[in-house]
Amino acid sequence: MSVADVEHVLVVPTEKFHEIGKFQGFHENVDHYLDQLLTPEQMSFRPRDLMERSPEFKQLIPYVIFEYEDEQGGKHVFQYVRGKGQGESRLHSKRSVGIGGHVSSEDAPSDAEDPFQEGMRRELAEEVTFDAPHVLTCAGLINDDESEVGRVHLGVVYLCKIERPEVKPNEEDILEAGFRPVSEMLAKLEEFETWSSICLESIYGK
Repeated sequence: MSVADVEHVLVVPTEKFHEIGKFQGFHENVDHYLDQLLTPEQMSFRPRDLMERSPEFKQLIPYVIFEYEDEQGGKHVFQYVRGKGQGESRLHSKRSVGIGGHVSSEDAPSDAEDPFQEGMRRELAEEVTFDAPHVLTCAGLINDDESEVGRVHLGVVYLCKIERPEVKPNEEDILEAGFRPVSEMLAKLEEFETWSSICLESIYGK
């Protein structure tokens, strides 16, 4: 692989994250962190293979959760199983509620207003199709320093409240996809990757 073919992903210094306020799990005060992390001084694009082994940096990952509320007020969330073709091998065969992925240097042409938002839009378009009316809001941050994969990533969680449960996967490696009642998922958190179980418990387990 040539140098030009190496994927460069968006990262911020772990030291800066700790300076703002280190936490484990889910944190709702998103603006307090992103206002200080998503700046030209803190953001950089570095080789992904190197960053996966470099805890001095956090790779910023958009993590979008689709929620549908039925006529009885019951909440349902889109979930799926990660196939072996999905990027992070350490998460293969895990059940997930998050759609998203790494923000690439290709998401940051010179005229891009916000490479993070551009990366999130690209990841959503690549992974799923949805046409129903929806509202997208930022719900929180996930940090999990207790796992190998978590130590080098910082999740930015978005909640996409959609009027109809119509989200279709675009990739073969998004398996067993569909909406399930939140109550069912809360009873089986052990089936889910750590970030998903943290989100389900923090957002819906109250």
